[in-house]
Amino acid sequence: MIKKLNKGTKSHQLFKHLQTGAQITAADAARMFGIKNIRAEVSRVRHAGFAVYSKSYTAGNHVKVTYYVMGTPSQEIVAAGYRALALGL
Repeated sequence: MIKKLNKGTKSHQLFKHLQTGAQITAADAARMFGIKNIRAEVSRVRHAGFAVYSKSYTAGNHVKVTYYVMGTPSQEIVAAGYRALALGL
């Protein structure tokens, strides 16, 4: 079941930010929207039916940084969704 993102929620604010094509890190989400657990909010956006991808890089101080971007779902993701629907999941 696809869930709706209610306007004004942190999930909706995150969605609107990602919809512009921008990327966001956990630190950015905390500063901009007060999001303490970005993985949970990204999960809510994904459950609403949007393809949000996580990518990472190693910063200059050898710290792994994960950021999130919205994209177009791959053929495999779409096929998996149709299989799940056919199974009644």
